[in-house]
Amino acid sequence: MPIDHTHQLTLLKDILQNQQTDCCGAVSEYQQIERLVKSLMVNENIDQNVKAVLQEIYNYGQGGQYTNNIDNHIVENQNNLSQWVNSIGDYS
Repeated sequence: MPIDHTHQLTLLKDILQNQQTDCCGAVSEYQQIERLVKSLMVNENIDQNVKAVLQEIYNYGQGGQYTNNIDNHIVENQNNLSQWVNSIGDYS
């Protein structure tokens, strides 16, 4: 059973928040970020302002999948993670 966009946003927010807090992650988390963002981007119920943030998150996820140092990738994006978590919280 598919989850609706509100639950997808909450899941995305949780993943980003965990990475921000723990300063570590896994390739599978980045793959999940990519799947969630792709699904949300085609959803007509998602506000255009959120889609701009989702594009940034997608790029972050892509970078994380192919980096040689996942933990460093998260550390370098701490400010972005904080902003994205707040932005998603405003719309979810």
